[in-house]
Amino acid sequence: MRLVVFWVGLFCVSTGLAEPATPVLDATETRIVERVNANADQLVVDLERHVNINSGTMNHAGVREVGSDLARRFESIGFSTEWVELPESTNRAGHLIASYDGDPDGPKILAIGHLDTVFEQYDPFNEFSRKGDIARGPGVDDMKSGNLIAFYALRALAESEVLDRASYRVVFTGDEESPGEPLDVVRADLIEAGQWADFALGFEAGAYDRDSQGRITTAYATTARRSSSDWMVEVTGKQAHSSGIFSDRVGAGAVFEAARILNAFYETVRGEEYLTFNAGSILAGTDIDYDVAQTRGTTFGKTNVVPSHAIIHGGIRTISDAQLERARTKMREIIADNLPGTSATITFGEGYPAMAPTEGNMTLQRMLSDINIDLGGDAMPALDPSRRGAADISFVASYADSLAGLGAYGSGAHSPGEALDLSSLPIATQRAALLIYRLQSADSHSP
Repeated sequence: MRLVVFWVGLFCVSTGLAEPATPVLDATETRIVERVNANADQLVVDLERHVNINSGTMNHAGVREVGSDLARRFESIGFSTEWVELPESTNRAGHLIASYDGDPDGPKILAIGHLDTVFEQYDPFNEFSRKGDIARGPGVDDMKSGNLIAFYALRALAESEVLDRASYRVVFTGDEESPGEPLDVVRADLIEAGQWADFALGFEAGAYDRDSQGRITTAYATTARRSSSDWMVEVTGKQAHSSGIFSDRVGAGAVFEAARILNAFYETVRGEEYLTFNAGSILAGTDIDYDVAQTRGTTFGKTNVVPSHAIIHGGIRTISDAQLERARTKMREIIADNLPGTSATITFGEGYPAMAPTEGNMTLQRMLSDINIDLGGDAMPALDPSRRGAADISFVASYADSLAGLGAYGSGAHSPGEALDLSSLPIATQRAALLIYRLQSADSHSP
């Protein structure tokens, strides 16, 4: 089911980005905003509690504890919840799914977040702190605040007695920062929810620009995110005395073939908008040992010996599956055109798919932008996809119209300087709640 026409009456979707306008909300929307504001202080209390629970991906108990706390909150507004256990072989904690079945003729809305952080149990950056409106702590920005924004947006709808107009699934994964494998197993429940949904909303932190004084000048809506996957090239040459290199008997050796491949990637594959690829590590010599999981290894070689092996490990990001396949095809062609006395293979790993910038996603962006204007703010243009990495919403974007970056405004994610502007929590929650409310009145049909 894809979005075609939005609500009628006071609100309509503009074909472009509107100028700031006097706030215009109907009575129900005003009540929703009031409920968000009434709960704003409690959201911060809950955020401090969640940040102080270590939930590094590999701290399974901590991930489950954060999930359990959120489950109780969702149950308090009428949702049913379940903890999805993953196979023991994945070595991951699992996921929280909360469900609410409202009007069977209403839209089906999926909210996405994640419970884990990059900060493991014994990381020294391990507690919440606050100075004025700036809070710091592990996961305060990525993305414990976003999880709570999703909850408090839905709570405001429940308290305004309009939750029943739609059906909802909330999926909080427990391993977004370091996904278990295989991906088709650890993301199966999320994908199933995406196939069920009409609309998917991602609650990771909002994107913005600031001026030299630190003031936000432009806030963005995320309509697209690039894919993320890896590739590995393995090169074999003939080990021999270096005096024979380049001869018909010895050939070019593994290092020169690896250099040819990388240079050809740079010259031939590079160039498409939004396509980037990186060679993260390279080992070469007569004896190499590379640990793929740890992305580290050792090598041995001598200046008077032609090296026999090389390994190059890299990553690639694309805006669509089609762009990814074009790049892979070019890379395979380059791999096959070997220097004398060498051979090479390339393998491509599974990864996060792309969230392509569809018209349905752009319609949601215009809708969010209008909401921000109606709340007294400025227009919210679509974010350049090159400015955001991959995320769980990408697994469902091919099934449902999708919008990401609905969280608050922070900085320093994945670092000891991770921080959140607490003053941005209410407006992010208001926008999310009103977006869901207006989606309840959307006129949709199956493609």
